Amino acid sequence: MSPIVWIKNNKILSLLLVIAVFFVLSFTRSFLGVSLSRPSISSSKLGGFNYETDVYSDAPVEMGVSRSNFALPVSEYTPQADVENRLVIQESNLSLLVEDVVEVRNKILDYTKTNGGYMVSSNVSNPQDTPTATLKIRVPAEKLDSALDFFHSLSVKVVSENLTGRDVTDQYVDIDARLKTLQNTKERFESILSQAVEIDDITNLTQRILSVQNQIDSLKGQQNSLEKNAQLAKLTIYLSTDELALPYAPSETFRPNVIFKLAIRSLVGSLRSLATYAIWIGVYSVVWVPALGILLAVKMWRKRKILQ
Repeated sequence: MSPIVWIKNNKILSLLLVIAVFFVLSFTRSFLGVSLSRPSISSSKLGGFNYETDVYSDAPVEMGVSRSNFALPVSEYTPQADVENRLVIQESNLSLLVEDVVEVRNKILDYTKTNGGYMVSSNVSNPQDTPTATLKIRVPAEKLDSALDFFHSLSVKVVSENLTGRDVTDQYVDIDARLKTLQNTKERFESILSQAVEIDDITNLTQRILSVQNQIDSLKGQQNSLEKNAQLAKLTIYLSTDELALPYAPSETFRPNVIFKLAIRSLVGSLRSLATYAIWIGVYSVVWVPALGILLAVKMWRKRKILQ
């Protein structure tokens, strides 16, 4: 008997087999694809600017005009070698192993507020019964070292730490030069406007002056954001009672205790997937149980008919 003929003669059984194969393949893929990796750090955009390309500001920005049309890539700014006080935006990522996530988070936020900083965001979660927290704060740049020392003292272990600085002095000076050029252009237009008589000339000159003023306001907003970002260093702090829940690269390539924990988590994940499929199968029993009963009844009826 060919498969096609068998399928035609056993339509219900064929349908049940297809459903069973689907569940088996789905479970196998879930079982083999359980992730063993730790959470990864994902970058995000906060405020009105992109940190990598322009101005990254969590602090309130005074100017509300769009600045995207006036931003230049960092590589295009002219180096300023004769500037004494450099404008540097500092950022730090810190992973801390702690005994009590909520308590340490509250201490960090209190310290930040007391020392003239503020909280950007705070998130506490409980993945797989392991409390974790992610804090983003800003503290005065001159107090960054003391803040880091205090945060270290709250931890059982500093799992990882990364401090970076971005020099935006050249960008700031170039913006200042462009502001002077625009201001001179505006003054010339205003001088011509004071002597204009024709309505069309007055209208065109007024529009040009407004356009130049819009660019001036935008560039001043950029300078203001650069200053604020340089004055307030940004810290991203990860807290957890489990070292494996923190985003870091392990220093040792072979760690039996880490592998054991990962294996346990993989087993738990597989058991949860199995339980999920069992629930789905149970819920859909209102469909496949009657179908199976009908199929068995039809087979028994055929056998009785053959015996008769």
